[in-house]
Amino acid sequence: MALLEVGAGGPSIPEALATAVGPTGYVLATDINPAWLDPHAGYEVLRHDIVGDPPPEPGTFDLVHARLVLVHVPDRAQALASMVAALRPGGWLLVEDADTELQPLACLDEVGPAQQRANRLRSAVRTLMTRRGADLRYGRTLPRALRTAGLVDVSAAGYFPVGGVACGQLEAATVRLVRAELLAAGLVNDTEIDAHLAAIAAGELDLTLAPLISAWGCRPG
Repeated sequence: MALLEVGAGGPSIPEALATAVGPTGYVLATDINPAWLDPHAGYEVLRHDIVGDPPPEPGTFDLVHARLVLVHVPDRAQALASMVAALRPGGWLLVEDADTELQPLACLDEVGPAQQRANRLRSAVRTLMTRRGADLRYGRTLPRALRTAGLVDVSAAGYFPVGGVACGQLEAATVRLVRAELLAAGLVNDTEIDAHLAAIAAGELDLTLAPLISAWGCRPG
């Protein structure tokens, strides 16, 4: 079985796919910047732009997967067409993207200043993403986008976690990653960010994430 991970980012998904297919399978992990990927961990690595470059190994993959990639890509239709072209007839495409417009809050239960601050920070991050060209409604369009790309047997499902260690870790990592950009844009200040990170570390917040929409479809044989 041949699997393609598009926009892999880190090694977690390629490693899981390599484990799933075993020594007789093949996993190719691509990214525009593959610095975080390990070509010696049971999968191949390719520096690749899903929009600007030709489809990798067209017509050969049983499964193509992309998670939290297309929401950031300007030409999403071209990216989908490239992924479909990489599939063999009868192969499956699985695309997962967030829809932050469906649920824009960091804390659903806005009971106090810490929760209100968390929601202001989430709004600032959403503003930053919009300025970068991200489509905050893209998740809900995935079933239609896959059908438009020529896939059949299209289905979708949503996932919406509330609370837990993972939500806190992801929130803290996201805020730290975009901190300089938030400050430069004047969307928040250092005091707000420090207080928010401290509240996360203290376990004071029941944080949630934007709904993740997963959609899948088959390339006709």
